[in-house]
Amino acid sequence: MIAPAMGKKDLETPRALTHFDARGSARMVDVGAKPATRRVAVASGRIVMQPATFSLISTGGAKKGDVLGVARVAAIQAAKRTPDLIPLAHPIAITRVGVEFILQKESSSVRIVATVECRGQTGVEMEALTAAAAGLLTVYDMVKAVDRGMTLTDIRLEEKRGGKSGVYRRPAASAR
Repeated sequence: MIAPAMGKKDLETPRALTHFDARGSARMVDVGAKPATRRVAVASGRIVMQPATFSLISTGGAKKGDVLGVARVAAIQAAKRTPDLIPLAHPIAITRVGVEFILQKESSSVRIVATVECRGQTGVEMEALTAAAAGLLTVYDMVKAVDRGMTLTDIRLEEKRGGKSGVYRRPAASAR
């Protein structure tokens, strides 16, 4: 991945928080005047588990069934339901949700990468992050009977494209 495009302005002037009005009260941002553009966001995360739990997932031996298949559906569903979960998120007509799981045997972990797209007036970062979190929570739920010590970690935005702020890509040094 490429480092984020940051100009001199980004380093000198912090951006104003848009979800608060002049009095400090929470508000939903008005995006009505913004042009509709193609928006893409990619988020990722990991769940770390015992090697035996990893084996159950990777071989399809979990009692509840296809752990990653169910987690994929949960992630997609979560992206679509983000405004119901995140109070100030806008309802967005999502055009695509892609979910990939990467099995990492050496660390007994599963990495999720969720990609969300739309053509709209605001970005889909929250939808991608919500998808990643819900996918990992579903993995936890499906195998918690054998490993309650699993850890969800590194849930983060990897990339966003579209809109006035342009492109953000997490620097390669912090990608896993």
